[in-house]
Amino acid sequence: MNVDDIVAAKVEAARARIEATKRRRAALAAARQRGLAHRHAAKLRNLRGRDDNAPEKAL
Repeated sequence: MNVDDIVAAKVEAARARIEATKRRRAALAAARQRGLAHRHAAKLRNLRGRDDNAPEKAL
């Protein structure tokens, strides 16, 4: 094995790590978006329920 082979192996390993990191970040971002959508939907349901049960205000 010469130096060029060692450098090429290290470069390939670095590329693989970068790709794995990108895939991991994308998966986390997708999960985060699903969680946010769920939270927002729950918040809107709660707000709607609170408005329905609120007593009428006298003018």
